[in-house]
Amino acid sequence: MSVRIADPEPGIRLVTIDRPERRNALDRATYADLAAAFDAAGADATVRAVVLTGAGGCFTAGNDLKDFQDVEAGGDSPGLTFLKALRGCPKPVVAAVEGHAVGIGTTLLLHCDLAYAGDGARFRLPFTALGLSPEGASSYLLPLVAGTKRAAELLMLGEPFGAPEAVAAGLVNAAVRAGKALETALGRASALAALPPASIAATKQALRRGQDDTGARTLAEEAEVFHALRRGPEAQAAFAAFLRR
Repeated sequence: MSVRIADPEPGIRLVTIDRPERRNALDRATYADLAAAFDAAGADATVRAVVLTGAGGCFTAGNDLKDFQDVEAGGDSPGLTFLKALRGCPKPVVAAVEGHAVGIGTTLLLHCDLAYAGDGARFRLPFTALGLSPEGASSYLLPLVAGTKRAAELLMLGEPFGAPEAVAAGLVNAAVRAGKALETALGRASALAALPPASIAATKQALRRGQDDTGARTLAEEAEVFHALRRGPEAQAAFAAFLRR
């Protein structure tokens, strides 16, 4: 299994991306495991809050580019299926980020309720450098939290940035001492789990209400453009060059 599931304390579900040998890159199997984990957590009445993190001091290096070289792959995108499960989870989701958070490793934070990053974490949205376009509804959600100019800078230039910049852009709540992101996230999840679950669920729903229709539509529209570009010659050349390195 590429995802580990644990319940470190009553009411808390811990979901860990566990491919440290690939810097927790997300392949089709990992996406399926993550989607199943969030669906299960949402349906489990004993789960009050979910924490998402990565193994081995790395959150995730983003999509596994080996999968992206398959131009014949069709059907529903596994990444889109996962994001729908994450976005649709009725329980509060808290992310703990250490090390690298690349591509969807950054955009998925827009669908978490809370997020904390070690102060050594590094973020990047390298879509244009790979011949791709934004995904994860980031073209809609990132301007809402970061402002249009900062969102354009992050999405169009795709330059790496650190935890303080992620805080300023609204991607994470706070930067904490390196190695302490998971401890912080578990503490926040524990505080959420101690509150009345119906109240938390209603508050989460109210916070998302204005984004639901546009967010869902943007997810689908971005995925269509993203995968059309993924099959194109510029993206395929970029993937091949990256994998040669």
